[in-house]
Amino acid sequence: MSRIVFTVEEENLICMYHNTDRHRTLAGISDALQDMDEDMRQLAEQTIHKLHNMTDAAFEGAKFNMTLSDAE
Repeated sequence: MSRIVFTVEEENLICMYHNTDRHRTLAGISDALQDMDEDMRQLAEQTIHKLHNMTDAAFEGAKFNMTLSDAE
């Protein structure tokens, strides 16, 4: 299985909803979909798709980092 690569935006989303394991993180993002605007929902859905396609072991071994913008 090939390594799944997340964009900065996807990693930030994962960090916001990161829980003890992949399944709980997926549930957190999925539960929030109804409260997201269209752009954020699209980002969340592509992130959910990638998380579904990775293994639990790959999730546990991944390092997700919140990246903040310097621009304000």
